[in-house]
Amino acid sequence: MKIAQIAPLWYAIPPEKYGGIERIVHFLTEGLVKKGHEVTLFASGDSKTKAKLCSVRKNHLAKDKIPWTDVFWELENLSFAFKKAKDFDIIHCHVGLRALFFQEFSKTPTIHTFHNPVIGEKRKLPPSLQILKLHKKTTRACFISKAAKKLCPIKLKSHVVYNGIDLEPFPFNPNPKNYFLWAGRMDPYKGVENAMKAAKETGAELYLAGKIDEKQKHYFKTRIKPNLTNKIKYLGELHQQELSKLYQGAKAFLYPIEWEEPFGLVMVESMACGTPVIAFEKGSVKELIKNGQNGFSVPFLNKKGEKNIQGLKQTMKKIETINRENCRKWVEDNFTVEKMVENYEKIYKQISFCR
Repeated sequence: MKIAQIAPLWYAIPPEKYGGIERIVHFLTEGLVKKGHEVTLFASGDSKTKAKLCSVRKNHLAKDKIPWTDVFWELENLSFAFKKAKDFDIIHCHVGLRALFFQEFSKTPTIHTFHNPVIGEKRKLPPSLQILKLHKKTTRACFISKAAKKLCPIKLKSHVVYNGIDLEPFPFNPNPKNYFLWAGRMDPYKGVENAMKAAKETGAELYLAGKIDEKQKHYFKTRIKPNLTNKIKYLGELHQQELSKLYQGAKAFLYPIEWEEPFGLVMVESMACGTPVIAFEKGSVKELIKNGQNGFSVPFLNKKGEKNIQGLKQTMKKIETINRENCRKWVEDNFTVEKMVENYEKIYKQISFCR
């Protein structure tokens, strides 16, 4: 098949450090090329791919310090891709709702993977979801978890395809060291403060790794940095190889999130290394964690309606009951690049056949 993949321009494909969506687009694109498809990737010019690369600008947006709120290069990327729509059997968009404005100008089938939550109240939809509702008859969507699909207030022709990872950079380690790990973007809703509180109250060693956006520098300076100790350490934003070593050595990965996580790639990367995950039951967590087998999913609130830090602490103390081999096998069976590519390939063929 002739397949167009439209990636966000915020980071290169693949990203050097942070960039979950970009990493998935990379895995999918290279996997499709490997299976013999003719793939064109619309991404920043500093991307690297075995597919044909088409770019509207040399550098990714973050490199040139263009803020997330400035959407004009994203729109130019979409316009550039859809002008070539007749060259493809299918167009796969990874840029969210902005692509809706372009899909009906093309006879080529378009599918959107919504990597971020599509959330809103049915009675009072925000403008973005009002637009989605207007285009719902011509929109075919992929959600990256059942939880993410359930959250969408508009019923679409849709599928669920779990993200997959390349297992090679995440080797299994049966013998962890004596620390816990949190990794992600430094945001309050990612649960970093919850992880720090649980570690402090149990006396556990905790490493933190992740990106600090410009808008979160004040949050880090006032809420995180003052609470760092000789046992709770921030290691910065790490390359994949550095982060993989941290996964391998951790007793468990702490992910006490406070938002409806649509997937949580870090959880899968951790489990691939054999490291179990302890997370609050939000979003996709119950789909990724089999309680007591590859980690623990902890109710977000306790009986008093407070954040369940006590539940985190209790599971941290019994993390050694988890067989690390179970964690690795769970990822091998459910969250590999090969499985993800195969599932998307089936959808492409189905849509193209119904064209």
